[in-house]
Amino acid sequence: MNHKVLIVDDQFGIRVLLTEVLQKDGYEMFQAANGKEALDIQAMEDISIVLLDMKIPGMDGVEILKQLKQRQPSIKVIMMTAYGELKMVNEALENGAISYMAKPFDISDVRQAIRKNLIS
Repeated sequence: MNHKVLIVDDQFGIRVLLTEVLQKDGYEMFQAANGKEALDIQAMEDISIVLLDMKIPGMDGVEILKQLKQRQPSIKVIMMTAYGELKMVNEALENGAISYMAKPFDISDVRQAIRKNLIS
């Protein structure tokens, strides 16, 4: 099965980096710069896992997470944050995120987290 991974981050460089690395692992990649784009992609594609930034202008990561999970309860979401905001991380976990990663992250940790969560 070809897993589809959605990267949701307002930073273009992070989206490109993660897409290039994860494509080499055989995933079909999608990118969104904001919540609306993420939800539009989800409506058209059967996304397996989402890497979702916490702080995005407009709709924040927790709100995007809630809408993704409402539409597709089985979707797996890993939150990414450059901000050590424990309250927001806890809120994301309470709303269905499977884990979170602090930025800057080690790319091998991202690859491992995706592999682990797509197996489980």
